[in-house]
Amino acid sequence: MTIQKLFLTFFGAGLSPKAPGTVGSLASLPAGVALIHYFGMETLFMLTLAITIIGIFEVNKYEKATGIHDHQQIVIDETAGMWLSLMIAYSTAVTMHYPYVELLAIVFSFAAFRLFDIWKPSTIGWIDRELKGGLGVMLDDVLAGIAGGFLTAAILMGIERLI
Repeated sequence: MTIQKLFLTFFGAGLSPKAPGTVGSLASLPAGVALIHYFGMETLFMLTLAITIIGIFEVNKYEKATGIHDHQQIVIDETAGMWLSLMIAYSTAVTMHYPYVELLAIVFSFAAFRLFDIWKPSTIGWIDRELKGGLGVMLDDVLAGIAGGFLTAAILMGIERLI
């Protein structure tokens, strides 16, 4: 397997025969949690920024070589979106003091990101339909990740008010 394919499939997660986007997101989640735990939020942010920028260029190269737009095996966009959702949710969770809030942040950030990534409402859907190449592939997931993170933060704050 080439380095490009390892990168674009997030170490092979995108090669799953069923639901490669969900598998890619799920594979990205423990990696993101481990990066936050061992290296800090700043490191995860910088890695997310790096894979987003590199992803745009690598997807462009892949699409030019294959003629296939947004191949289902490409899940590096899900990694970027998942990590953004996780960062926003986790940053909110660490300010709260109720049982299992960090675990809820992890679980809800995954669910909320997948919701927005599959549903593609509003600007997320427009980007998915209208922007071609690597920018379109990466940007709809970046926005889905931000939306998923904010939805999770709102849910966590709502739970805190109920407790």
